[in-house]
Amino acid sequence: MQQVIKPEEVLKEYHPPLTDHEALVEAHRCLYCYDAPCTHACPTHIDIPKFIKKIASGNLVGSARTILEANLMGATCARVCPVEELCEGACVLNAEGKPIMIGRLQRYATDYVYGRGMDVFSPGPPTGKRVAVIGAGPAGLTCAGELAKLGHSVTVFEKRELPGGLSTYGIIALREPVEVALAEVEMVRRLGVEIRTQMELGRNLSWEEVRAGFDAVFLSVGLGTVPALEIPGEEHVLDGLEFIEASKMNPHSLKVGREVVVVGAGNTAMDCATIAKRLGAERVTVVYRRTEREMTAYDFEYRFVKNEGVEFRFLAQPVEVLSENGQVVGLKCVRMSLGAPDASGRPAPEPVPGSEFVIPCDQVVKAIGQEKPWVAQMLGLETEKGFIKVNQDYETSLPGVYAGGDCIRARGSASTVMAVQDGKLAAFAIHRRFAQSLGAAADD
Repeated sequence: MQQVIKPEEVLKEYHPPLTDHEALVEAHRCLYCYDAPCTHACPTHIDIPKFIKKIASGNLVGSARTILEANLMGATCARVCPVEELCEGACVLNAEGKPIMIGRLQRYATDYVYGRGMDVFSPGPPTGKRVAVIGAGPAGLTCAGELAKLGHSVTVFEKRELPGGLSTYGIIALREPVEVALAEVEMVRRLGVEIRTQMELGRNLSWEEVRAGFDAVFLSVGLGTVPALEIPGEEHVLDGLEFIEASKMNPHSLKVGREVVVVGAGNTAMDCATIAKRLGAERVTVVYRRTEREMTAYDFEYRFVKNEGVEFRFLAQPVEVLSENGQVVGLKCVRMSLGAPDASGRPAPEPVPGSEFVIPCDQVVKAIGQEKPWVAQMLGLETEKGFIKVNQDYETSLPGVYAGGDCIRARGSASTVMAVQDGKLAAFAIHRRFAQSLGAAADD
């Protein structure tokens, strides 16, 4: 008898919440280091010993406040940050092989206030200044929330039906359920931020209207769609981000093949492979044109999917999707060898002549990155490697227009926590600009 798979069970959040007892025991393990390396390792510089000590003393609201003062999206980052490579990776208890579970303690504290409908911040006294934020992902929501705390009037314009960006649509439910992302959205709303959804710049929202109606603009538009593989049979290939979105928004309608191939080796590819495996695929194969060493996926993600039973074919480049009567039957690949480093600094893959082979499959999903931000070209902004170029204050080449998040990530790796830090620092820069203009007006 065939097993009936329940998506809500196999895709539910992977780590259960800590019990009160578990959290207390874990908090008491912390050494509360002076000049703590974990805090330095956090891109948003959360005072980690302080928030953990507050858990140990039973002050969970104070703990959450400490977290959210540094990282307004602390509930999301508690779940999706690569803590093994950041705060937990820097924990001095690594020498004993068991660092403090910082991420799960952070989740424990933030879930406490969200689960009880508590607000730890309130809007600041009105300044009369208005800011437009384009895009309701982590960078945009953080910028909006920080500005609202400082008393500025903020309107967020989001093209999708729901706010939250990739936290809502693009992070696998095993890591972050939709409800967590939307709880953070509601927290920002309660700070007085207006969030207008299904408003897209260049479609039903004009740039002229935005510039005329606001004193500053923050662009947090993320990146575009997954680029084309540019091979025959591409019409049969599924978009990896759409695959993840379907698994979160309507998992019962998501059709998963018996033998699935995922093209790419980043974190999105790992998520797609996990979804396929958990939703019933008998075999899932990840195809990557370089080797394990050059993968962009986090090590813990790679280990996780291997434990799920996902197979890997390295040094393989897809060249054609094979189909019969409209149904995928295989992915033709060519073996690759690695040559001299390319522009990315990694060895460039080169095809080995006459080495074609076929991986039998009935579904192909591509997760090979995303296109560069289209807004830069629309607005005539300066770019760097195709990303929006900003100065040290996150201001673009257009005065009064700022940007942050994945759309500016010409260097370093894109991540939620870096987007949050961008949004926070951009908000402070905008506030300083307003303060200067208000001071100058007072002098006149």
